[in-house]
Amino acid sequence: MRKVRPDQGAVQPDQGSCGAVTAELAVGLPAVALLLAAVLTGLGAGMTQLRVEEAARAGAREVMRGSTDEAEAAARRVAGANARVTVSIDGQWVQVEVASSVAAPLLERLPLELVATASALPESVP
Repeated sequence: MRKVRPDQGAVQPDQGSCGAVTAELAVGLPAVALLLAAVLTGLGAGMTQLRVEEAARAGAREVMRGSTDEAEAAARRVAGANARVTVSIDGQWVQVEVASSVAAPLLERLPLELVATASALPESVP
């Protein structure tokens, strides 16, 4: 609130609100930084999930081409060296499972593993 001095007629700021902006900024800035870190962590998790899904599809494509041995190598190329790739056979179907953990500062103490699975029938050459 502003006070008007009767002798000068000039408007002067109320001295009781000095430093309020600094205090609000001190409280708000860490909240903005935490929100930014959460958004970046979410984006990183989304990118990891897309990479894991694409790796499982790449492995399944290799299975459909008839190369079960190359399925794991193809999935690992797409997913990265830290990913866990499992190729299993269930009857006629071959299942490729790719799992990878999210590397994010906010999730260091809470491990988050993202998993994708793709299944395919190997092609038989007549």
